Amino acid sequence: MNILIKNGRIIDPGRGFDRVGDLLITDGKTSWVGGEIAPPQSGYDIINAWGMVICPGFVDLHCHLRQPGFEHKETIATGTKAAARGGFTTVCCMPNTDPPLDNKSTVDYVRAVVESEGVIRVLPIGCVTKGRKGQELADFAELAAAGVVAFSDDGAPVSNARLMRQALAHSKESGLPVIDHCEDLALTEGGQVNEGEVSTKLGLHDMPAVAEEVMVARDLVLARATGGHLHIAHVSTAGAVGLIRLARRNDVPVTAEVTPHHLTLTESKVLGYDANAKVNPPLRTKEDTQALLRGLKENMIDAIATDHAPHSEADKTGDFRKAAFGISGLETALGSLLSLVHSGQVELTTLIAKLTSGPAKILGDKYSKLGSLAIGAPADVTIFDPNLNWVVDPRSFVSKGKNTPLAGALLKGKVMATLYQGKIVYRDDSVRVKKET
Repeated sequence: MNILIKNGRIIDPGRGFDRVGDLLITDGKTSWVGGEIAPPQSGYDIINAWGMVICPGFVDLHCHLRQPGFEHKETIATGTKAAARGGFTTVCCMPNTDPPLDNKSTVDYVRAVVESEGVIRVLPIGCVTKGRKGQELADFAELAAAGVVAFSDDGAPVSNARLMRQALAHSKESGLPVIDHCEDLALTEGGQVNEGEVSTKLGLHDMPAVAEEVMVARDLVLARATGGHLHIAHVSTAGAVGLIRLARRNDVPVTAEVTPHHLTLTESKVLGYDANAKVNPPLRTKEDTQALLRGLKENMIDAIATDHAPHSEADKTGDFRKAAFGISGLETALGSLLSLVHSGQVELTTLIAKLTSGPAKILGDKYSKLGSLAIGAPADVTIFDPNLNWVVDPRSFVSKGKNTPLAGALLKGKVMATLYQGKIVYRDDSVRVKKET
């Protein structure tokens, strides 16, 4: 399919490109990016993107698709459709499935389902330890050969320092990052929300910021010692940002991500025992969100990742203490993040970079063309209206997970169309495609 996208503001941060113009897609690849171009003679579709932004498809380093084992929460089919609706053309799926992605056969299963049922690119992440039990390393060589792009026991930290050191040593050999969920479980046992005024007011066990920070510090020391690529998942505290900043100054091979909810929401969201705002790591304080923003703008934090964690209604109802951790975030990510742009806290180009070229760079040279509109690259494209107001209605989510603390919120900015390898995989009803034959 050949498509001409016209009259939009084209932003490609990885190449420093920002101008109003046209983008032409030929045979699934980008063939023109620049000023106005005359339409081809025939056999193409036209999308008028006047007043909209055209940018590379978003890349999500941290997403839970739940399949295999938890298909009542999400499937690869529903999760990738939700991702497309959110402007994502590549998602990296975490391995905390049942069975977990700790061997070639389970990775092959995911890849086969993606091939038959997915609508965008899915890159699997393999386990650090067998069964995610934290006792014995998984076979890194086998998983790398099977096509994983990183290793993680996400949902659980790698608590054993010896195993984490070995994993980072393997990372140096394979060139694939080790992604750690940084949490000292001894400090968070039974915890529900951030330690502070809200936990006291609600009478809930807390999850202190220091529980994240001591694990971040340990991992940074191990990364310095081994030279392995450490990637810190869902950074949530000011102290963690400070540790990463210090490590960067000392050339420690570390990258980091932050979620939309940790950038835009605080612990006050759980007042009233709203389990849809219960997430791990927990929502923190205003001071933490401001530190995360500074870290993002100073490039101490490389990427924004959703940590999309869909759950069934039963998982989130009843006793707050028993409710599952997690937020369904793919379909609200852009709208919530654009609040930071509209309030003047971050530049639009910076935001797009952290959703495109930033995460793509972490994935390494093999995926260097992701997050880019370079000529000849796969035509993964997101088109969004930065000024369109819309109300979040979880009932309309494509994801099976309706668990969002943003239900009823008015967001400004919405994805209007998503193209994966030149094919329209999501289109808002208001976007018209003019066919020329």
